[in-house]
Amino acid sequence: MADEEPTSIWMQPERQERSGPGRRPGYSREQITRTAIRIADAEGVEATTMRRIACELGTGAMSLYRYVPRRHDLFDLMIDLAMGEIELPDSPSGDWRSDLTLLARQTRAAGLRHPWLIALLAGRPTLGPNLLRVHEFTLGAFDGIGLDIDDITGFADMLNDYIHSAIRREIGWLEEARRTGLDPERWKRDYIGPYVRQVVASGTFPLFNRTVLNSRTAHLAPDKRFQHGLDRILDAIAALITGATGIRQTPAASS
Repeated sequence: MADEEPTSIWMQPERQERSGPGRRPGYSREQITRTAIRIADAEGVEATTMRRIACELGTGAMSLYRYVPRRHDLFDLMIDLAMGEIELPDSPSGDWRSDLTLLARQTRAAGLRHPWLIALLAGRPTLGPNLLRVHEFTLGAFDGIGLDIDDITGFADMLNDYIHSAIRREIGWLEEARRTGLDPERWKRDYIGPYVRQVVASGTFPLFNRTVLNSRTAHLAPDKRFQHGLDRILDAIAALITGATGIRQTPAASS
């Protein structure tokens, strides 16, 4: 017989239980999800098993499956609760660059607080209410300037690809620092530095040499480097919008 249970956690009603004399207290999806997020933030998403969450809550693992039937449901709930931390206005302001800069900075902050978030987002499509709210805001920032929906979604994908890639790279540096005990500056200076100097001295890779010796962005603080790349992406989108609509876009303000 085909499984008639809805496949999405968002289509399954929240289980309602009352505690009473002689009964164990009930739980909620949010309580279970917040516990999972705490574990994932501290130890990685691999540690978020139902057995481990149940141990933290002081109950049996099987009891939690009544609230969250499958592990991928748990991941959907974790993603959406973390996405709820992205603070945005109820609707875009009409200044698409300003709106998307706010979105990018908020997403970076959430991604750094929860190092597992971007990896889960990349690995699975999920359409929880908070993610849909953020997605709608992103699309709405491009709406009303003469673009068709394919251009709107294409530009939103370009922006998200940059944001997520930049966050993954930054998290990679932080993970390496934790693993080796070396902060990024010490890692560059003491671990990879001697080899880089050897490569530069060989002259074999002249463009690499220019990156090492002449790049102004290579030594920026992470937030400044993120903003620099974001501005370049928004500049590229502005040029594409001009090409698509014939309306010249306002250049980025200096940051």
